[in-house]
Amino acid sequence: MNLLILIFAITLFTVTFIQLQIEDFALQHSLKGIIVFAGTIFLTLFAYLKLKRMNISQIIFGIAGLFSGIFTGILLSLPLLIFSLNLKPVAFIFITGFGYAGAVFGLKKAETIKIIEILNFMKKEAIWEEPKILDTNVLIDGRIADLIELGFIKGTILIPGFVLREIQYIADSPDPLRRAKGRRALDILQKIQRTEKVKLEIIEKDIPEIKEVDIKLLELTRTLRGTLITNDLNLIKIAQLRDVPVLNLNELAQAMRPPVLPGEVLKLFVVKEGKEPDQGVAYLDDGTMVVVEEGRQYIGRTIDIVIHSVLQTSTGRMIFGRPKSEDFSIQKEE
Repeated sequence: MNLLILIFAITLFTVTFIQLQIEDFALQHSLKGIIVFAGTIFLTLFAYLKLKRMNISQIIFGIAGLFSGIFTGILLSLPLLIFSLNLKPVAFIFITGFGYAGAVFGLKKAETIKIIEILNFMKKEAIWEEPKILDTNVLIDGRIADLIELGFIKGTILIPGFVLREIQYIADSPDPLRRAKGRRALDILQKIQRTEKVKLEIIEKDIPEIKEVDIKLLELTRTLRGTLITNDLNLIKIAQLRDVPVLNLNELAQAMRPPVLPGEVLKLFVVKEGKEPDQGVAYLDDGTMVVVEEGRQYIGRTIDIVIHSVLQTSTGRMIFGRPKSEDFSIQKEE
């Protein structure tokens, strides 16, 4: 109630001040000027004490509503003042009433609309964040869930309805292997949905004139101005040809592998024989294959291997090495 009285007093003062300015240009030399000045000081103190208890939304919406109402009242009162100066009291009531009503309306809106929400919305509109669209393969792969959980991928994750239906079809397959892959993809979706670091949405937008799922996925990504996340090499090549933004999880995994330099010595377990005579095969912790020349005799053992060349191919790294010549203490892997 005190707040409403404050609004009414400010409205009354504003209207009175405007009217006195119109009537007397030498306001500061008159009794009216003294009254207005004293009223200004009183209302300023009174407003300060009340505004301290109001939040930013109430202040902004209340003031905006107050002056909007006064402006509307002035516009509606102009025909009355032009018609007759004797209608000044009616015009005064119009301006005061509209100013009061506008301020009350602004305060009501401040209860439902928070200024912080408006600022966040403006920030999101100003800084466009591309949605991420996932395909079937990347969901079956499952690594995307770990990237989201670790915070490397944020924002909005979109799953097209036709992708979800394809996963459901795979999960219902009579083939046990395909059925396991489909159910794994559904589990990954549920894991992503439970995390609070991204917003997962299922979109039913479709492109009926396109029958091929991969092409439909690319066109949908282009329409939504999003980025496709996949590990399908063929889909990546088509996306690059069609100039569709794409993130390749396999390239990301390769980029995160620790560097191996020629001349470096690694202690590795020789797992099996290679394709060429006397070759052995070992693996790094990340799964990278190491071809060990003259390593066939060390199968089943852990030895020191000197790396002599590293080749980067389209499918990954190829590392070549040979047993360290001075390594005579070969141990059996327990």
